[in-house]
Amino acid sequence: MSGQHDATGRSRRTFLTYLVAAPTLALVTRAGADALAPQAAHAVVPSLPAIADVIDLGDLFILAGAPTSALLALAVEADGTVRFRLPREEVGQGLTTAVAMLVAEELDAPLADVRVELDDARPELLFNQLTGSSNSIRSLYGPVRQCAATARARLVAAAARRWSLAPASLTTADGAVRAPDGRTARYGELAAAAAAPGLVVLGATPKKAAEHALVGRPTSRIDARAMVTGAQRYTLDLDVPGAKPCVVRRPPTFGGTVRSVANLADVRAMPGVLHVVTVPTGVAVVAETFGQAITAKAALRVTWGPGPADQLSDAQIRTRLRAATPPLLVPPLLTPYVDAEFDFAFVSHAPMETNCAVADVTDDRAEIWSGLKSPIVARQTIAADLGLPLDKVTVHVVQAGGSFGRRLFFDAALEAARISRACRRPVRLMWTRVDDTRHGRMRPATHHRIRATHLLGEVLSFEHRVAAAETDFRHGLGEIITATAAHLPLGIGNATLAQTLFLTTVKSPYHFGLTTQALTEVPTGIPTASWRSVYSANTRGAEEIMVDELAAATGKDPYRFRRTFLKTDAQRAVLDKVATEGNWGRPMEPGRAQGIAFHEEYKSRTACLVEIDVRDPQRARVTKAVIAVDVGLPVNPRGLEAQMIGGLTDAISTTLRAGLHIDKGLPLEGSYSQFHWAQQRDTPRDVRVFVLPATGTEPGGAGELGVPAAVGAIANAWARATGSKPRSFPLDFDVDFTPYPR
Repeated sequence: MSGQHDATGRSRRTFLTYLVAAPTLALVTRAGADALAPQAAHAVVPSLPAIADVIDLGDLFILAGAPTSALLALAVEADGTVRFRLPREEVGQGLTTAVAMLVAEELDAPLADVRVELDDARPELLFNQLTGSSNSIRSLYGPVRQCAATARARLVAAAARRWSLAPASLTTADGAVRAPDGRTARYGELAAAAAAPGLVVLGATPKKAAEHALVGRPTSRIDARAMVTGAQRYTLDLDVPGAKPCVVRRPPTFGGTVRSVANLADVRAMPGVLHVVTVPTGVAVVAETFGQAITAKAALRVTWGPGPADQLSDAQIRTRLRAATPPLLVPPLLTPYVDAEFDFAFVSHAPMETNCAVADVTDDRAEIWSGLKSPIVARQTIAADLGLPLDKVTVHVVQAGGSFGRRLFFDAALEAARISRACRRPVRLMWTRVDDTRHGRMRPATHHRIRATHLLGEVLSFEHRVAAAETDFRHGLGEIITATAAHLPLGIGNATLAQTLFLTTVKSPYHFGLTTQALTEVPTGIPTASWRSVYSANTRGAEEIMVDELAAATGKDPYRFRRTFLKTDAQRAVLDKVATEGNWGRPMEPGRAQGIAFHEEYKSRTACLVEIDVRDPQRARVTKAVIAVDVGLPVNPRGLEAQMIGGLTDAISTTLRAGLHIDKGLPLEGSYSQFHWAQQRDTPRDVRVFVLPATGTEPGGAGELGVPAAVGAIANAWARATGSKPRSFPLDFDVDFTPYPR
């Protein structure tokens, strides 16, 4: 049975609610997307709105997912437990907590009663099960609230019929319906009646923001205790009957192929070894224990075929990128100008949990478990690769220990499926840390050429040309953009996928006169993937360095200069907050300095102020950070603080020391000891994050937001402390280790 209810005109959404009759109350809901308009602004020499000001990548996600956003499932069980099936992936970003808060808020149920479970791959969701681009809360905020509000309305209607009272006379609180005379009924005891197909429900409207008691309140993660006690179950913790440990001997260069194995029989005879099979990505060893599998893998003598990037090293890559960077259009002529070029190295995603998957494949079916942010495409790809009908492949989404864009791809799931089919048994595939660092996908290296012209204190033009190693987007994003191409502004509907993604994410927040930003991609054969903030981390990071140099060229203070040219009061509010709270401009001893920067993306904005100490030239260290963030409507401020601190840590790492040296088709780095991610001693003890009160009626994105401003602030502080202009990142990029053998 189905019923349709209209939402309030204020949200401009239309909802369709489906009721599934069952012993528990179960619901699915749909919400359409709002049209979003750019914010008006005033400045000295105005710049035209960028495409990302009109429609950003998150908007495209919402448009593509609108037709299937009805299909959210919520169940109220007889014991009062509320179960919500989340069609997204939790990779540590706190999504399950924020969604649980939305459900509890609308149901008037205790947060402790809400369970958020990750949904399996569901092809009927089409474009509505991809986790990325800071879009999960943006796209789910309305539909989840409507789903829970509809459940609440049905529970109230069931109680009203039981007591022969008008539904409007009843209230809800703490997981129960209450009558004016004091009678109460717990949700669990009303669940079966609320699921009755014949129940009359007049309508359901989510709460107004002013009525929120939980949403907007700092809340600890619902999975925090499980994570710190080891109770949280990740992919390799799953007890799949018969699944044996598996590792893969990988080629000495990207994409190399297996030609032959000289000692196959000897390795198969080693203790504990069950199978040794060749797959497109290498030679897989399945054994009784991971230790036995790793020992056997090391003993393999493999002759390898070449890969697509065998001759590429850092110098050649830089030369290619610089040669591919388009020329700047505006000649400086007699106008003062500032020119700069920047290089950013390849960077590993380096999540704590390496690539892994469990697979059980037989002749007529397949079942996969893995941390997946694009499970629908993973399921389709695995089915095609195995030659199985789609309905014979089940893909389970498992909570993952980090991603930063890496788990948009499903390399481990596909690889495990191939190995399981070859061995004809279930396998538990683990990529070692060296595998993950050397053969995992990475953030592309980029080269940047920027020119700004100025006169009499005004910026007349700002040009930015980016050349990047090609980013692989074959994980479902292309289909989403293609499906929404008709909604794109004139001029980018036919743009390439990379250009569209660049134009719908990157924009300048300043009125810098004639402003242009453009991307050129260079194929390299090196495996890549979106990395946190995708193009913005490098592009906007470089621009914020340029803003400081423009301020110096015009004799202005960097904070005051930004404040003058920012487009909106909302932007200035976060900048002012960090300048005030961070005591911008305070005197500092030689070798120490402050840096400040700003970034806006996905309807959210942030500013970052840092202090750096470079008195030890071997270990520059950020000693203090102040961050202000405005996401429109914050759902969980504590989760937002964690997102901003995570972005700061990523920025400290990639700006100061963390990068990959590519040497003849392979990174030299193979572990955390070599890929110099920020350790506890590298992170500031004094970090303050200020989440601004609600400035809008809906949340903006946060996952990508924290990196670009922090990159700019750290680089600017380093420049002020050293008197040098930063141009190549990471700043300290020596090979100070002995690489592992290939």
